[in-house]
Amino acid sequence: MSGIFSFFKATQPIPADGHFNEKKFNFLRWQTFIAMTLAYVTFYVCRLSFTVAKSALVELGISPTELGMIGSALFFSYAIGKLVNGFIADHANVVRFMSLGLLISAGMNFMMGTTTNALLLTLFWGINGWAQSMGVGPCAVSLARWYGNKERGTFYAIWSTAHNIGEAVTYMVIAAVIAGFGWHFGYFTTAMLGVVGMVLILLFMRDSPQSAGYPPISVIRNDPIEPDEREASVLKNQLLSLRNPALWTLALASAFMYIDRYAVNSWGIFFLQQAKQYSTVEASGIIGVNAIAGIVGTILAGILSDRFFPRNRSVMAGFISLLNTAGFAMMIWLPRNYYSDILSMVIFGATIGALTCFLGGLIAVDISSKKAAGAALGTIGIASYAGAGLGEFVTGMIIDKTAVTEAGKTLYNFHTLTLFWMTTGILSALLCFITAGIVARRHQLQQQALLVNS
Repeated sequence: MSGIFSFFKATQPIPADGHFNEKKFNFLRWQTFIAMTLAYVTFYVCRLSFTVAKSALVELGISPTELGMIGSALFFSYAIGKLVNGFIADHANVVRFMSLGLLISAGMNFMMGTTTNALLLTLFWGINGWAQSMGVGPCAVSLARWYGNKERGTFYAIWSTAHNIGEAVTYMVIAAVIAGFGWHFGYFTTAMLGVVGMVLILLFMRDSPQSAGYPPISVIRNDPIEPDEREASVLKNQLLSLRNPALWTLALASAFMYIDRYAVNSWGIFFLQQAKQYSTVEASGIIGVNAIAGIVGTILAGILSDRFFPRNRSVMAGFISLLNTAGFAMMIWLPRNYYSDILSMVIFGATIGALTCFLGGLIAVDISSKKAAGAALGTIGIASYAGAGLGEFVTGMIIDKTAVTEAGKTLYNFHTLTLFWMTTGILSALLCFITAGIVARRHQLQQQALLVNS
């Protein structure tokens, strides 16, 4: 049993020999970063394959209710697994931990292509959700181990675009395979891509600078570390991070942000059809713009935050949240106009991409011990998905309660719902600024302590 645990144990620090090779160090960082990002693209493909296979499964007799049951299995297991595996990732060799998760995910996709039994599909997809949660934590930990405070935002943002690339690969490549060769081969192709991603991890990722003979990144980049964080164990650092009030205000900000994120992703097309009388194709095209804008917005925000807010990105996140809410307000309150609705989704997409990056993980890594990056990300993750689930439930309930039937036709009144969506956006922005205040105060206390000790 001890052998199993030692396999996943993080690489122990190797003392620096005093001869720092910056060129080789940067080469290893880029090699690790590119392999990790490409592998996470395949993680996302393994997560979304069920989405493009739904129509084929319905034709085989699986009911929409059963499809909902299968899909929810991944959602719940992923949310819980993100917390649990985030804590484990801090202690783990991220190369081995992440590659195991991708191997299991690929295996479950292969199994999904072998049966049409709804109970078995639910079981396989639930296991896949847990395996998927073994990907995001190690990535956050790796970014914390390899990149300093003044550069992490840029690389975290670039890595975050793996979500969008994974979606594009799924909706184009996997969908084309299903259309041409059937749903079986769609899952088998997904499984094959997962194995390719696992090989990339094992061949090219490195666990940490220490595993390559370098000192920790905090030493290389001269990042400030509190003495109790430096001397404490990983578990102690995780507990210290949980005592940080900024982590909890950030978690609430992310939860409210996720409500609006999934308001557009889950209900945006429905809203545009019912409130502005767009066709399905028109509404889908408008909402689809936000995914493309998200790539640009995420990378740009990451670069700017490194330049202007490396020690307190929550300030920037607060202003982005206000801009995000303004873009959403344009869509739901302006009269129907195709071009203004497109513009609203460009604004919303660019800002929601940046917020998903900032609130969904980057700031949590910034304000926590780098030994507890996975735990911080897991805490934010479960709060975010709890917010998404709550928002989904409340949105559906409000739509149901405010709808009226006249002459056999259902009419929807979105006034109450839009107020709910705007309120959550404003609350998210407010909590970002509160988080910024807490972080600024902690930095001030750290500086005072350094002056006293000197």
